[in-house]
Amino acid sequence: MNSQPKIRVAILDLYEGQPNQGMRCLRELLKQYGEDHGLDLQHDEFEVRLEHQVPDLSYDVYISSGGPGSPLESKNSDWENYYFNWLAALKQYNEGMGAGKKHVLFICHSFQLACRYFEIAGITRRKSTAFGVFPVHLQEDGKSEPIFTGLHDPFYTVDSRDYQVVQPDQDRMKQLGAHVLAIEKERPHVPLERAIMAIRFSESMIGTQFHPEADASGMSMYLQREDKKKTVIEEHGEEKWRSMIEQLDDPDKIRWTYSHVIPNFLDNALRGMR
Repeated sequence: MNSQPKIRVAILDLYEGQPNQGMRCLRELLKQYGEDHGLDLQHDEFEVRLEHQVPDLSYDVYISSGGPGSPLESKNSDWENYYFNWLAALKQYNEGMGAGKKHVLFICHSFQLACRYFEIAGITRRKSTAFGVFPVHLQEDGKSEPIFTGLHDPFYTVDSRDYQVVQPDQDRMKQLGAHVLAIEKERPHVPLERAIMAIRFSESMIGTQFHPEADASGMSMYLQREDKKKTVIEEHGEEKWRSMIEQLDDPDKIRWTYSHVIPNFLDNALRGMR
């Protein structure tokens, strides 16, 4: 008889059927976390964009993935309506609870959608694609944020996006009790606003623009495949490819972020349940 505590996690897959490393990384992180903490941790996956699947409210924890394309062009699409209805129902559920709230992590594309849903900031197309390993700078609220416990400042993340979240609405942030936790690398000589890299929307909902699930060793092997190497060099140059390989091998960069952010999120979510 299995006496391990049972935890159910829902992964909302926004990759629209496109090949990706994100889902593999999330599966492996959840498996490892369950083993490390002696939990019967089970997860189900929901194909949001192609199949219009969303989870019900019976799960303990929710993780919503990154994905391709524009976070603006899906406005009023069927799949986004299902997604926002799920988010509204979960928000309402949590507002009716004292303890026992269900926690959500929004990653990259999901983070941008959540910012739209909460009407908390602007979303614009970047002048160029952000692709690679980049430093992320903690803001004052980020320094006391539980899911960033143990991280350096700055810490390093995998970034891959054509859009960005900018210009937070301070009145709306205050109304929601939301906080900007981190911004992208500071470059005083570049006359562009720094994009927001993480927001705590509420006690139970948090999002990151970057990919905290990125697995350094798996990503490194993936980027060294001949087909992927060729694609990256053609699109971003050989220097970018070499820089990514070097930084993925650095134990203080992506490996450190991978081993802290999502495990910290799960720790915090399970504390919230109890």
